[in-house]
Amino acid sequence: MKNEDWEIPPNLQPDPDDYAFDLHRALSAVVNLKTFIPIDAFTAGTLGTERAGSGVVINDKGLVATIGYLITEAETIWITSAAGRAVPGHALAYDQETGFGLVQALGRLETPSLELGDSDRVKVGDQVVFAAGGGKHHSVETRLVGRQEFAGYWEYVLDDALFTAPAHPFWGGGGLIGADGKLMGIGSLILQQGDRGGRRLDMNMVVPISLLGPIMSDLLSYGRVNRPARPWLGMYATESDDTIVVGGLADNGPAEQAGLRAGDRILSVNQEDIADLASLWRRVWASGSAGADVRLRLQRDATTMSLTVRSGDRTKFLKAPKLH
Repeated sequence: MKNEDWEIPPNLQPDPDDYAFDLHRALSAVVNLKTFIPIDAFTAGTLGTERAGSGVVINDKGLVATIGYLITEAETIWITSAAGRAVPGHALAYDQETGFGLVQALGRLETPSLELGDSDRVKVGDQVVFAAGGGKHHSVETRLVGRQEFAGYWEYVLDDALFTAPAHPFWGGGGLIGADGKLMGIGSLILQQGDRGGRRLDMNMVVPISLLGPIMSDLLSYGRVNRPARPWLGMYATESDDTIVVGGLADNGPAEQAGLRAGDRILSVNQEDIADLASLWRRVWASGSAGADVRLRLQRDATTMSLTVRSGDRTKFLKAPKLH
């Protein structure tokens, strides 16, 4: 979908008169990203070979913060400003633990940058702006409706994720802008939650920007955080009826190679029972670094069995970005 093909309903757009900062300037720091991934890339089957989303310019050298899945294994990246200026970009870094990605513009974007804010200070109920590339017409005035742990089926946990509503329909890589005009987070997901009246509430899950500062130097220097990689199983798991169920497996990943199957119910990790998705991943990561053996007890049909998975480094399964 092209930028000119849609806009947020006017009643949901932010009103510049409601903000003490220059809203137009802040929104101009949010850019559109279009990425192209080789068909033989590891993530091509799950994330696609063409991906579109947003990013936020965070310094005067054209550094763009976004959500990592948009740029994973990207061979070609185009960055387009709100004014329509398009330049190529380079996938500079992707942090598997937080989900942040960094893109370096390879030409002059001629946009302002957005200062990183203190997302630890944002409170439930605060009014914020969720912005996708394209300015005011592509932005939603929203509120922080929750701060809590989030566990994803793709071996991912955030201790303190941000949740906003109403939701932005094009959330990937969008910028969450606080009342001080600073960047508070990067959009990751849309989630649905039912209320007591049976109505559905759509929310965006946002990665807090305070997680980026401590790892920024490593990302700029090495393309990843400079410490041993967490053990990765290549297993997609979900919570179902108070149990953890394997929903799928990465092709030729460690779990598939070890004989795990979709539909298996995970009962324990390294002889420790698990209660939820977050505890599953944390106990896998407690096994050591990538390459460690992870002992699973599982139920397959009516049979309880044990299985050991030799974990891997997720990054080594991915195509490295081409140098420009």
